[in-house]
Parts: sequence; structure tokens; C-alpha cells
Amino acid sequence: MQPDSRPFEVAVLVSVGRHPLTGRARRADHDARGLELALGLGRHLDRLQVRAVHAGRHDSGNDTALRGYLGMGLAELTLVEQPDGADVIPALATVLTRSPPQLVVTGSRAECGEGSGLVPYALAERLGWPLVNGVVEVESIDNGVATLLQALPRGQRRRLAVRLPAILSVDGAAPAARQSAFGPAQRGELAPLQEAGVIDEAFAEWTFSPARRRPKRLKIIKATSARERFKAAAAKAEGGGGQVLSNVTSEQGAEAVYKLLEEEGVLR
Repeated sequence: MQPDSRPFEVAVLVSVGRHPLTGRARRADHDARGLELALGLGRHLDRLQVRAVHAGRHDSGNDTALRGYLGMGLAELTLVEQPDGADVIPALATVLTRSPPQLVVTGSRAECGEGSGLVPYALAERLGWPLVNGVVEVESIDNGVATLLQALPRGQRRRLAVRLPAILSVDGAAPAARQSAFGPAQRGELAPLQEAGVIDEAFAEWTFSPARRRPKRLKIIKATSARERFKAAAAKAEGGGGQVLSNVTSEQGAEAVYKLLEEEGVLR
């Protein structure tokens, strides 16, 4: 519990996501999980204040997506207006420095734009705060120290303690976000906040083109143990479907490899 009467403040950085099938704008999955994690801190604290912050442009195309966060139980979302192609790190750092929270929660990466996942790292470097990535749960907050669970490969978990203020990057293994309610989403307020935009010069030099269909992968025998892999390899060798080349020229070997790649659909 907090020693004073001030509420524990958490800022959740949210972005506009994109549905993987329809391509429509939506609330980003990892950001929504981060907001769910922040709202769940109420069980550890007497007083909790959660605010959502979005840095970017607001228009009719992403209004519904941003209101999806309001529908999770927020009365207001701070909209830090930035032009297209702007670097949002300076604006976010200014907003967080002006009214510093004890905790900043972000998703692991955006679903639109660069999607590099570098925002929490760049922001932590600029603010001088510690960063913990892959967070799935906040177990407790006591005397300015948060105890966290971090996701590791193969479903493992690691318990960490970090001194606040800090930035947490939420993993996809965190609890799913609650459903967004339509009524509160429409009643909530998008509060605009003007901040000077800094154009990202490196991003402006990028060129974009439609993604090409990836080549078909070669067939891979899946097995769970070395014994099964050996049996599968032996069975394939006994099938007689392969071709052994010996005492051939480099041109003949290259032609055989090229023919195999065409048959497997790698080359078209």
C-alpha cells in the first residue's frame, strides 16, 4: 500500500491497431492487454488512477479504435496530436515529464507503422527509467518497488523486482483484455493535447512497396525426439524418391538443384 493519500498513477501508451484479416482499424491487442493489466492494479492499491495516452493523428478512420480503449472503463483518453511521419518519442517524453506517473505500461510493438517495438526502449532511455519487457503480471507494489512476473520461452516465468518509476512492456501471454462496452466508449472523452511534432527524418527516407508472397518452404519432417527423427529420415531414404548424384559436373548439379526447387514450388 502507498504511505500517502495520493493515488498511484499509471500511464498506458495506446496505439491504433489493425485487424489481421480485415485490415480494419481496431484497438491494438498488446496495448489493450497493457490497459487491462493497469486496471487490475486496483487489487493491490487503495487509490489508483489510470490514464491512457495516444500520440498520433486523430481522424474518422481511427476514432472507433481509440474509443475501444475508453470502452474498457476510462472516462478520458489523452490525445497528443502529432503530424504524420513525426517521431512520437519527444512528445511522449514531454507529456510524461510534465506530469510523471509512477508506472508507464506499453505493448510490445505496434500493429501499424514501423512496428519495430523500440518505443518503450527509446522512451526509457530518454527518461532515464528502468524498463522490464515481457511482463505478464504485476504481483505487488510496496514501498516504491513493484514485483513482476516476466514471460520466458517455453511457458516459463521469472519473478523480478523493479524500483519505480519504471516502464513495463506487456507480453502477448498477459491476460486478454476485457470486452469494450459501446456506451462508455461513446460517452468517453478524447482530450486533445498540442505538442510540437518532430519529423522522423530516417522514416521519411523509407520507401514502401506491397509485400510479396513468400516462397513455399521445403517439407520438414516434424518429430519430438531424436529417435523419431532418425526413423523418419531412414524411412525417407528407403522410399527411393531421392536422387543420388556422383561424378557430375557443377552445371549438372546446379541443374538438378534448380529442378528440385521448381518441383517444390520454391521457384516459379
